[in-house]
Amino acid sequence: MNPLADRPILIASGNIHKHKEICRALDLPSGKVLTPLDIEETAGTAPDPVEDGDSLLENAIIKAKAFSKWSGMPALADDTGLFVDDLGGNPGVHSARYAGENASFSDNVEKLLRELSAVPESSNESHFSCVLVLCDKDEIILSVEGTCPGHIAESPRGSDGFGYDPVFIPLNETQTFSEMTPDEKDQLSHRGQAVRKFANLYKEILTTGAKS
Repeated sequence: MNPLADRPILIASGNIHKHKEICRALDLPSGKVLTPLDIEETAGTAPDPVEDGDSLLENAIIKAKAFSKWSGMPALADDTGLFVDDLGGNPGVHSARYAGENASFSDNVEKLLRELSAVPESSNESHFSCVLVLCDKDEIILSVEGTCPGHIAESPRGSDGFGYDPVFIPLNETQTFSEMTPDEKDQLSHRGQAVRKFANLYKEILTTGAKS
């Protein structure tokens, strides 16, 4: 019997914005995808693992394993980075903590724009990358990656989204992610692409038992 059959997936994150985006893109039946908020009453406080990997993949594995061991469920972790060409690829793997360990979204955006303003004739070219990893305890079941090229706006625009969304404009678009509707963002975004890849491969695993 397939060990994943009839078992829900836990989203290995405390970020409610990621919960919404991943749940929307996965489009699985009710109860098939859970968040830490759904089980904390019985499982206790969710883990907060140290994300000290050198890559998005390493950090996603750290999170997925920690949440799977905590919950006893297969856990799906996401790690995302914004890579800006004129900043040598920064903030990259440190995107969430670019302005400091307890930095807010706006703190990170302000630091990014400040550093870019100091670059002569900056192209502002950049890309988002999102890695998703599904782990069952220590076993890595599946990993995928999605990317979205674009550039950085001169100042924040829009009221939706989170993170660097107010200053990221996808390639061939004029709006930032924060100016788009959730559906518009999902179609273009790194996370939307990664989750769609994951959903297709996950369904294959459930059907055939083969792992990727």
